Amino acid sequence: MSNRFITAGIDIGSTTSKAAVWIDDCLGACVIGPSTTNPRETARECYEKVLQMAEVEAGEVAYIVGTGYGRAKVSFAQENVSELSAHGKGARCMLPTARTVIDIGGQDTKVVSLDAHGQMLEYAMNDKCAAGTGRFLDFIARSLGIDVKDLARIHASAKYQPVRLSSMCSVFIESEVINLVNDEIPLPTIVQGLHHAVASRVAALVKRMGVVQDVVITGGVAKNAGVVDSLERNLGIKLKTFPDGIDPQMMGSVGAAIIARDIYLKRHK
Repeated sequence: MSNRFITAGIDIGSTTSKAAVWIDDCLGACVIGPSTTNPRETARECYEKVLQMAEVEAGEVAYIVGTGYGRAKVSFAQENVSELSAHGKGARCMLPTARTVIDIGGQDTKVVSLDAHGQMLEYAMNDKCAAGTGRFLDFIARSLGIDVKDLARIHASAKYQPVRLSSMCSVFIESEVINLVNDEIPLPTIVQGLHHAVASRVAALVKRMGVVQDVVITGGVAKNAGVVDSLERNLGIKLKTFPDGIDPQMMGSVGAAIIARDIYLKRHK
């Protein structure tokens, strides 16, 4: 048995599931995979994979915290926390200057405001409609006959001239986008319009609380440079990015692992 202090975080999201191991004062390893209809099994598989990657035995892990949409299904975790707490903690640890954290997930969008010490002050979220989420972008990309991973490249392929989309309802916007294609509107203009619509919706949440820099995005949509570009234009600021090698989609599991460390240390003073 080693003398390392190890904790773990499991983030079961609506579309992807993540796991992270925190060793002493740094990230040991993290993994990501698709969520399934069996979140209990998915959580266990993610956990086993991250332990293997970090070369850690299960008996070495002092504490485990679950988070995300399916956090209650992480049956082997000692407790669970909200995604708000986890993403705020993870983002702040990986980017110590962060004061506003925007998490654009698979089926909802959350904005967390942090104080100077990294404690959550308030939050806003959109969980009533899929518009503006990762699943929404994936749905519209399929309607356009392209891979969601190509949206950022197409966005950047022409001058920024986004078409204005009148609806943010997934059903109606699909018809609107198809009509634009049939009207021979350039694809980059349509994609930019899609990103602009998403960014406008997210920016409204941020502005509701007040824009406090530094602002950083977590979640899978943070990897879409087109959404980032549109959000920067809408907010009128430059968004911060995590250090090289840090995946913004992993912030929930990373934050959960750090919270697990904090809880354990507080209880074993």
